[in-house]
Amino acid sequence: MKTIKGPGIFLAQFISGQPPFNTLDGLAEWAAGLGFKALQLPCNHPTIFDLTQAAASQTYCDDIAGRLAERGLAISELSTHQEGQLVAVNPAYDSAFDAFAPAALRGDPTARQQWAVASVKMAAQASARLGLKAHATFSGALAWPYFYPWPPHNAALLDEAFKALASRWRPILDCFDEHGVDLCYEIHPGEDLHDGVTFERFLQQVGNHPRCHMLYDPSHLHLQHIDYLSYIDIYHSRIRAFHVKDAEFQRNGRSGVYGGYQNWAQRAGRFRSLGDGDIDFKKIFSKLTQYDFDGWAVMEWECCLKDAQTGAREGSEFIQRHIIPVSARAFDDFAAGSEVRG
Repeated sequence: MKTIKGPGIFLAQFISGQPPFNTLDGLAEWAAGLGFKALQLPCNHPTIFDLTQAAASQTYCDDIAGRLAERGLAISELSTHQEGQLVAVNPAYDSAFDAFAPAALRGDPTARQQWAVASVKMAAQASARLGLKAHATFSGALAWPYFYPWPPHNAALLDEAFKALASRWRPILDCFDEHGVDLCYEIHPGEDLHDGVTFERFLQQVGNHPRCHMLYDPSHLHLQHIDYLSYIDIYHSRIRAFHVKDAEFQRNGRSGVYGGYQNWAQRAGRFRSLGDGDIDFKKIFSKLTQYDFDGWAVMEWECCLKDAQTGAREGSEFIQRHIIPVSARAFDDFAAGSEVRG
């Protein structure tokens, strides 16, 4: 068995216009000071991490890696969550997701989608230059408006949507294969890949592609009332990235899983800082260790109540407590080969 690496931190929720959160060096110094060992870098902030330069220049990648190493940090993965979202956008969501694209491309879905595909492919190149094994992204959504069967279930429409989704992603998966990097889709409501069944359907459509994997985030499974521990038993061979994020579901008589269009604090299901929610991370870390997951345990902080700085500090400590240092020998090795003597 292997020891999970960590703690890491996903920077997306912490980047801002104020020091130390407006530069990579500032963020690195802050994260290292909290005990984090790795950063998951979003690719949509060129002043923090310039994806175009990283894809083209080994010198740039070496400089980034070197600056982080000086602070005892590595890169866990790059993230193209926003770019991946734009690979597949149902027209119902054109205006909602337009802001994820560069200003010059807004209002032009075709140009926006082409840019997104090119960006995710650049992330494959950049990941390879940085020596990374996995990449985090979203699948986007063509079928999501029809997730609840009203009007009645339309099998032909859903088949068409998943075929279209696969046709958009297959060349990207091939690109990641060329660069030796696993593409990990975060299983997430709002994406066509939002549970095990939809991942399996997509995986079949892309021919069980060897680079098609998933980012495991138990919070999104818990809020769908999926058994997130059995999920690991079923899909552990495809789990290549891990977001450590907590959540809680408070059943009540007014709203449920769908949220009632309320803000996060009022929803029955809501994200919480690590240790404040319902997720059984002791069992999650045990199962992932049992199945030889050797990637990074990366905190994604989203909480509707707690201060972000407090959540980050507590999150680093929380992950460190839950990582299981794997023993080099079995506990009963002392008795191996011994004879019982009368």
